[in-house]
Amino acid sequence: MIGRKLQAIGAGSAELRATPSRRRSLLQAGLGLTVARAAGLAGSLAGLLGAPLAAFAAWNKEAFRAKSVADALKGIGAAALSPTKDLAIDAPEIAENGAVVPIEITSTIASTRSLSVLAEKNPFPLVAKFDFTDGALPYVKLNLKLSETADVRVIAEADGRNYTAAQNVKVTIGGCGG
Repeated sequence: MIGRKLQAIGAGSAELRATPSRRRSLLQAGLGLTVARAAGLAGSLAGLLGAPLAAFAAWNKEAFRAKSVADALKGIGAAALSPTKDLAIDAPEIAENGAVVPIEITSTIASTRSLSVLAEKNPFPLVAKFDFTDGALPYVKLNLKLSETADVRVIAEADGRNYTAAQNVKVTIGGCGG
């Protein structure tokens, strides 16, 4: 098909006629250029994504692998917690399926630097940690996986202090193997 089109385009020119071996050479050359372009693109992407991927290497493995709430709090450096009403947790009172529990969190605490979310009865209680830069709105929306009915606890770090709020979520079908 390609050979016929090339022959039709260059009907008067012997140089443009595609023979099967010439067509094979053209296809191989095109494939070689495609592979070279893909390799160049991959190299460019690696350069662009290198810095963000390096941030993943510094994740808090100790805190996220903690099997108790106390160990998870220790891992994120939250020793003294002050209860507050300035953390709003919007979560369903009853979650029909623990595999997907939508949660929205808003902090009105000035200078909030991070929000950590713990599901107290999950096998690994620390489920998320969000860091904010100056001026960022401390608001997150996420889906949690809850193993059973439990308190969802949020810890906000602001100006070197830790604040907390909790909301109980009743689960009718477990999400973490329940």
